[in-house]
Amino acid sequence: MKPLTSRQISGTWATLLLPINEDELIDFGRLGEDIDYLLTSGVDGIYAHGTAGEFYSLTEGEFDQINALMAEKCERAGRPFQIGAGHMSAQIMLERVRRAAQLKPGAIQVILPDWYPLNMEEAKAFFDRVAAVASPIGLVLYNPPHAKRYLQPEDFEQLSQAVPALVGVKVANEPQWYAELHRRVPGISMFVTGHHLATGLRAGGSGAYSNVACLHPAAAKRWNELMSSDYDAALVLEKKIIGFLDEFILPLRANGGYSNQALDKLLAAIGGWSKAGLRLRWPYRAVDASDAQRLRKSAKEWLPDFVSF
Repeated sequence: MKPLTSRQISGTWATLLLPINEDELIDFGRLGEDIDYLLTSGVDGIYAHGTAGEFYSLTEGEFDQINALMAEKCERAGRPFQIGAGHMSAQIMLERVRRAAQLKPGAIQVILPDWYPLNMEEAKAFFDRVAAVASPIGLVLYNPPHAKRYLQPEDFEQLSQAVPALVGVKVANEPQWYAELHRRVPGISMFVTGHHLATGLRAGGSGAYSNVACLHPAAAKRWNELMSSDYDAALVLEKKIIGFLDEFILPLRANGGYSNQALDKLLAAIGGWSKAGLRLRWPYRAVDASDAQRLRKSAKEWLPDFVSF
């Protein structure tokens, strides 16, 4: 496909979740079924190798095999896709970008090298080389709050001026922060926290690599569309989504010590659409299946449109 401009990177995008067998190998049959479902769900695009996709656990062979499967299915369906090339090592990440670019995704997602925080001069040097290897495909920076170097709006302004290939960012913060980033870098695609999409769009956001799509991709896309036709109703639904997460999901992280990727797979199990299952790759713990069943009942009461019956 053709490289996406920042304006074209928008809406609700859904992530691939890894179906992990008991021997910790990836079940590519189940993964293919999930890709097929996502391609018919109405989401604006799909992507691989974010946190929920356990990118840090992949061998280079698995990384390539997942990309080839996703690219082939998306190209055949005429649907946009992005490849996450993130890695803690800048050298491995650069090679992932090189191989990902050969598949012609709409954009390539990267992180800042993660063992020791980069200063801004080093960050610019990183992007200069990565952009040259990815060209003509644009880059999207995933910069979550737990990143070693968490960039501020003025940092993004410097980077966007120095690196025109930086077409998008994935960030998590408050509406006022989003508005400041949008003011400083109005041309960049700003993807916000999935469950705050309605308020994030009003603050200048472009869309979400969506945890709500983990729960149910089709329902997440319908909510996104509601923001255009009835924003007040979309805000009401946002409050219900946040309320469900605050009441039932986030305590598992705060009190149970489960990772974000464990919770994303839990959401998919609750929603009932995915074949990925709950299992994570060692050493991370998965939420127990009995908890998923219990929370599925709660989700049917709180968010019935987000649960496949």
